[in-house]
Amino acid sequence: MNTIQLECFAAVAEHLNFSKASRVLKITQPAVSHQIQTLEEELEVKLFSRTSKSVSLTQEGLLFLADAQLILKTALSAKERLKTHEGFLPFDLGCHNHMILNLFPPVFEAMTKDFPLLRPNIHLVPFPSLLGMVENGQIHAAFVAKEEQRRTSLQFIELCRAPIACVCSPKHPLARQESLTCSQLSGSLISCSPRQISDSIFAVQSAVLAGLPAEERYFTENIESALTLAKARTGYTLYPDVLPAREPGLCYIPVKDFPSISFGVYCRYNHDNPALQRFVALLKESLKKTD
Repeated sequence: MNTIQLECFAAVAEHLNFSKASRVLKITQPAVSHQIQTLEEELEVKLFSRTSKSVSLTQEGLLFLADAQLILKTALSAKERLKTHEGFLPFDLGCHNHMILNLFPPVFEAMTKDFPLLRPNIHLVPFPSLLGMVENGQIHAAFVAKEEQRRTSLQFIELCRAPIACVCSPKHPLARQESLTCSQLSGSLISCSPRQISDSIFAVQSAVLAGLPAEERYFTENIESALTLAKARTGYTLYPDVLPAREPGLCYIPVKDFPSISFGVYCRYNHDNPALQRFVALLKESLKKTD
């Protein structure tokens, strides 16, 4: 299947006339017929019902039309991007949850003033895959909590340290406290899949879970689900408190027994992207304002 076949199919479907389609496409009518025939052979269906007086789409042709138009639109969009990419400055950043996205708008706004042709792209990726994407050059950097395991091929640039907080609804009994210890934590704990959080955060949640009865343990796929359940007063979760990334409508109470978590950017040692250097500087400045 190729775009010539799809263009011929779309043109005939629009005009229901092979002669008109050939004029629009500026190729001969036999060429249009040949492209349609080879497409039908490849798909193993008839796309048009043809008589000496009329042409109409078959049921299969009607079903395929939307797909053909989508493929053509995608191909055209890709072609246009490739035509105009010269001079653009790509910047691919990875993170593993939607809360972190709250940090980026003011940073990207400032960056575009310095780099008018900047084309940032944010990838939301499960935590275990993020650093591999940096190592493989699929993204320029990943904003995450520092890993315990050292990655010799990657450089970690610390931007802030965040205390572990009990995150709960303002109506939860724990919300009355200004700070907490582990012994004061009570009620159901909502924990996250290790695919969506760093090992250091998962270790904190697991340490508390180990002492809870089964009825007080909740397991969710990601931090967004955990926060939704916290808002519903199902329980509380434990998560680093990065102020600009806080979820509205929840209380964040520091838990003194746990060490703070280092947050920052993983990138390759040999990176030379000027946008990455500016991103790190701006994000560090932004996080310092909230300390």
